[in-house]
Amino acid sequence: MRHVLGAHGKGSDPSHSGWVQHFSNVHGSEATSAGSYLVGDTYIGQYGESRRLIGLDPQNDQAEARAIVIHPAWYVNQSLIHDQGKIGRSQGCFAFAKDDIREILERVAPGCLLYADKV
Repeated sequence: MRHVLGAHGKGSDPSHSGWVQHFSNVHGSEATSAGSYLVGDTYIGQYGESRRLIGLDPQNDQAEARAIVIHPAWYVNQSLIHDQGKIGRSQGCFAFAKDDIREILERVAPGCLLYADKV
């Protein structure tokens, strides 16, 4: 397994330090929610091929209503790290580089479990 870049929500990292400071399940927080997710269906959204997530825990049970998904993002790439020292942040979604999204969607297929938390 290789490592890939992934963005978290800007509400989880208000100072843009690159590290999650806190999680939220609140609409409008732009934060990532912690907990277990059931990986749902694939769809084509505004960012391209994406995958729905269903929150399974009380701390992420609003994931569907908040449209928290896995999607590709222009602001997740090595050139941003080179130019700015860090990647961008999502509005709470799990965002990956466009070059990596195919592999991510193959590995995190519908029916899989995704778990998010601080290490």
